[in-house]
Amino acid sequence: MLPLPTTMKAQVLTAYNEPYTLVDMPVPELTSPYDLLIKVEAASYCHTDAVCAAGGFQGHANAPTQWPHIGCHEFAGTVAQAFESNSEMDLVAHDFRIGDRYAVVDLRQVAPLPTSMSAKEAAPLMCAGLTIYAALRNCELQPGQRIAIIGCGGGLGHLGIQFAHRMGLKVVGTDTSKGALDLAQQLVKQSTIVDATKVKAEDLLQEIGKEDTVFERGQMGCDAAIILPESQAAFDYGMCLLKDRGTCVVVSFPRNGFTFSTQDVVFRHVSIIGSLVGSNRLLREMLTFTAKHGIKSTSKSFALSQLNELVEQHHSGVYGKLIVDMSLEDLSP
Repeated sequence: MLPLPTTMKAQVLTAYNEPYTLVDMPVPELTSPYDLLIKVEAASYCHTDAVCAAGGFQGHANAPTQWPHIGCHEFAGTVAQAFESNSEMDLVAHDFRIGDRYAVVDLRQVAPLPTSMSAKEAAPLMCAGLTIYAALRNCELQPGQRIAIIGCGGGLGHLGIQFAHRMGLKVVGTDTSKGALDLAQQLVKQSTIVDATKVKAEDLLQEIGKEDTVFERGQMGCDAAIILPESQAAFDYGMCLLKDRGTCVVVSFPRNGFTFSTQDVVFRHVSIIGSLVGSNRLLREMLTFTAKHGIKSTSKSFALSQLNELVEQHHSGVYGKLIVDMSLEDLSP
C-alpha cells in the first residue's frame, strides 16, 4: 500500500450562505479503535447539505461546530487505513467528518459494496437510498398494496419508485416538473405518474377508485403515502390520496412544519409518522436489494472544483442526483 499523503484538497464552508472554497487541509487522523480512513471516490450532494449550508441546523446537533466546515454524508470509497492495521476493501459509509479525498468513519457504520456496484453508483444510496428505503419499510405494506410517493422524480423519489415497484407495490407518483415526471415514467413504466400542478388529488383519487372498482371514499386510494417535498400543498395532496386507516410517512422537514386536518386523523384514522435514514442493518439490506434488482440512481457528475456549480444546479430544481466524482480531475496537493 502506498504511503498516505499528509494533505488533501477539500471544499469548505467558512460561513452560512456563502459559496464553498477549495483549500488544502490535513488528512484526518485516526483517534479511535473504531476509526477507518476512507479514500473517497464519489460523494453525492444531499438536500441536508443545502439545509446545513444555509444555516438551517443552527442550534441543532447537526450544525457546524467550527469553521471551516466540510459537509457531506453521502459517499463511497475504499479503506485506506484502519486504526490498528492496514487493510483494503470496498466500503461505503455515512458520517459527517469528510474531506474530498479522505474521511474518517466509524467501522460500525459502514457496509461492504456488492461487487457489481461502483462507488459512483453507491454514493447516492448512503442517504437518499437508505432514507427512502427505510420510509417504504415503515409503511409496512404487503405486495399488491398501493403506495403514493409525492416528489417521485427527485433524489429520493426516483429511487423510491424503483424500490416500491420491486417490492411488488402498486406505485402512484406525483411531481411538478416535466423532467422529474419524465424520469419517473421512464424508470417505472407500470406506474401511475401524475403532474400535481395539472391533476387535482381528488380527481386522481377517483381514477384510482375506478381502477380498483371501489367507490366508497374511505376504501379508495392508497394504503400509504410518502411526503418528500417541503410544501404544504405536497403534504395535503398525499393525505387526500390515502384510504381510511392509511399511513402518511413524512420524510421532509420544512422550517415551519406541516399542518394537518383533525378530520383526517380522528374520523379517517389516518396515521402520520416520521422516518429518518435507517440502521446499519437496513443499509446492508438496501444495498443487497439494490444490486439484486438492478436499481440505479440517475445522476450527473461534477469534478470537486465544480462543487459550487453543482450547488447552483441543485437549487434550480434538477431531478435525480448530483455527484462529485473524484476521478474527474487530479487534485493532489
